[in-house]
Amino acid sequence: MTADRDASAPDAGAKDEDEGRTMSGSGTPDGAPVPTTTGTDGNAPPSTATGRYEDAPPPTTTGRYEDTPPPTTTGTDQDAPPSATTGAPERALLPTATGAQTLAVVRGLVRRHRLLAVTALTVLVAGTGIGLLTAPLLGRIVDLVVDRSGTAALTVPMALLLAVAVARGVATAVGKSLVARLGETILADLRERFIDRALRLPLERVEKAGSGDLTARVTGDVTLIARAVRQALPEFANAFLTIALTLVGLAVLDWRFLLAVLVAVPVHVLTVRWYIPRAARIYAEHRVATGALQHQLLDSVGGVRTVRAFRLTGRHAELLEKRSGAAVDLAASGMRLVSGFFSRLNAAEFLGMASILVTGFLLVDAGSVSIGTATAAALYFHGLFNPINAALFLIDDAQSAGASLARLVGVSTLPAEREPEGRPAAPVDGSVKVTGLGHSYVDGHPVLHEVDLDVRCGERVALVGASGAGKTTLAKLIAGVHEPAAGTISLGGVDTRELGPAGVRRAVTLISQEVHVFSGPLAEDLRLARPGATDEELRAALDHVGALEWADALPEGLATVVGEGGHRLTVTQAQHLALARLVLTDAPVALLDEATADAGSAGARVLETAALRALEGRTGLMVAHRLPQAAAADRIVVLDGGRVVENGTHEELVAAGGHYAELWSAWSDSRREPAAVSD
Repeated sequence: MTADRDASAPDAGAKDEDEGRTMSGSGTPDGAPVPTTTGTDGNAPPSTATGRYEDAPPPTTTGRYEDTPPPTTTGTDQDAPPSATTGAPERALLPTATGAQTLAVVRGLVRRHRLLAVTALTVLVAGTGIGLLTAPLLGRIVDLVVDRSGTAALTVPMALLLAVAVARGVATAVGKSLVARLGETILADLRERFIDRALRLPLERVEKAGSGDLTARVTGDVTLIARAVRQALPEFANAFLTIALTLVGLAVLDWRFLLAVLVAVPVHVLTVRWYIPRAARIYAEHRVATGALQHQLLDSVGGVRTVRAFRLTGRHAELLEKRSGAAVDLAASGMRLVSGFFSRLNAAEFLGMASILVTGFLLVDAGSVSIGTATAAALYFHGLFNPINAALFLIDDAQSAGASLARLVGVSTLPAEREPEGRPAAPVDGSVKVTGLGHSYVDGHPVLHEVDLDVRCGERVALVGASGAGKTTLAKLIAGVHEPAAGTISLGGVDTRELGPAGVRRAVTLISQEVHVFSGPLAEDLRLARPGATDEELRAALDHVGALEWADALPEGLATVVGEGGHRLTVTQAQHLALARLVLTDAPVALLDEATADAGSAGARVLETAALRALEGRTGLMVAHRLPQAAAADRIVVLDGGRVVENGTHEELVAAGGHYAELWSAWSDSRREPAAVSD
C-alpha cells in the first residue's frame, strides 16, 4: 500500500508534506519529512563541504549565519524548538488502542464475514471430534488384547483407526485453511481501514508523530500480524478446540479422570497470569522502541551529508546505539520470560500425568474401569501436551500480534480531517492573504509572529531569510500542512477554515525538495496529478517544463518503468516530474519549498527555468534557495526571526541596504572570489 522512494532521489526515506497534492512527494501523509539539515533552516540542505547554502554568505566558525541562534536540533525541522533532553522536537506518537477498542473492532470485522467464520469453526470442530476417537479405539484394542480375543477381533478397530486418521487429516487441513482465509480477509480489511484513515489524518498530527512511528506500524506491525494470521491463528484455533473436546472426552470416560486432569489447571492458570502482563508490557515497549529506532535510522541516514558536514557523526552514533540497545534489551527480556514460561509448563505436564496414572491405577484396581479405559484416559492427557503447549506458546505470538494490532486500530479509529459542513466555498482567484499569522510547534517557542502577507493573483513572490527565519513554516501553513495558532489565511478571498483541508489542497500545490518517484510507468506516475490525462496532455506538460526531451529518450518513452526496481531518474529529472505534475493539476496557487535545492548549480538553473514556466498563469510562492531565483521574482519577502522585515522588488531591497542587500552583497562577493583565484 505504500510506494517506494526512488533510490536516485536525495534524502531517501523522507516522507511527504501534503496528502495527494505534494507533487514531489508520494501523496501519502507518512509523517514529517525526514530532514537533511542540522543546525540550519530546514528549507535547504547545506553543501557537503561547508554545511551552508550555496548562495548564502559564508558561515562563521560555527557554520551558521552570524545573526542566527546556534543550532540546537539534529535532523529536525529547524523552525521547531528542541526538547531539553535530546535536542530535537519531542514526538507525540500516534495513539495505541485499548484492549476493549481492539476487541470491538475485531468483532465488527468478524461479523462482516460470519458465514466464513461459522464454516471454518464447524469444519474444525468436526475434524477435532473425529480425531478424539483415536484414544477410545486404542483403549478398545488394549481391552481386546487383555481378553485374548484373537487377531480377528482387531480388524474392525484397526480399520476404524485408519478411517479416523484420514478423516481427521482432511478436516483439519480444510479447517485450518478456512481459518487462515478468514484471518487474511480480516487483516486485509484492517489494513485497508488503516491506510484509508492514515491518508485522511490531519497532516499536522502525522508530522508531530514523526515518520518512524507511522512507518513502523504500516510495515513491521502489519508484517507481524500477517505472520500470526497465517501461522498462529489456525494452530491456536485447532489447539483450543482439541483441549475443549478432549476434556469432554475425559468426562465421558469417567468423571474422575476429568478431576485428575484439573489438578494441573492451577499451574497453567498461574503460569499464564504470570506471563501475560509481563509479556504485554515488554512487547508493547519493544514495538515502541523499534519504531523509535527506525525513525532514528531514517533521520541519520537521510541526513547523512549534513551530519558529516556539521561533524555530528558521533552524536548520531550515540543516539543509534542508545535506541538499538533499548530494543535489544527488551528483546532479551522477552526471551528470558519465554524460558521461564515453558519451565512452568513442564511442571504442569508432570503433575497432570502423574495424577492421571494414579487415578487410573486406583480405578482399575477397584474394578471401576477397564485397563483400556485407563489407557484411553492417559492417551487423552498425553494428547493434550502439544495442544496446551501450542496454545500457551502461541500466547507469546498473540501478545506480540495483539500489541501490533492495537497500534493499527489506534490509528484506524482516529478522527479524520474535519471538513466544513455544507457545500464549501470556492476561491474566486489565486490570491493569498495572510493576516496576523502566528505559529509555534511548542507552547512558549513561537516560530512566526504577526506575519502579514498579501500576494496578488498571478504574482510570483520569493521568501528569503536566514536559518530559522520561518520560511518553511509559513509555506506549510499556507499549504494547510499545519493549522495556524493565530491569525488567518485566505485563498482567493475565502478563509482556509471555510475551504477545509480538501479545499485547500485543491487550491494549493506544494512542491518540496523531497522528491518521490512512484514505481511504475512514467505515464502513470504523471497521471497521479490528473487521472484522466491523455498521452498528449502528459507530453504537453513535460514539454512545458522542458522535460519532454529526456522523457522521450528513455528506453520506452512514457511507458518506461521508473522508481524502485525500474529506471533510475536523476534528481533534476525527478523534480522535472514534480513540476509536470503541477502543470497537470492546474492549481491556482503553487508553493515551491526549495524545489531546486538538491540539483546542484547547473541542475538548479535548469529547474529554475522550468519552475518559472510551471508557474505561468498561477500564483507562486518560492522559498528561495538561490538568490538569483529570488531576484527573478516579482517581489521578495524577507523574514527574520519569524517576522516580515522587508518587502519589495529586488532593486528596491538592494537599494534599501537592509537584510536582503547584505545577503545579495555576500553572494556577489562569493562569486567574484573564485574568479579572482582563477585569474
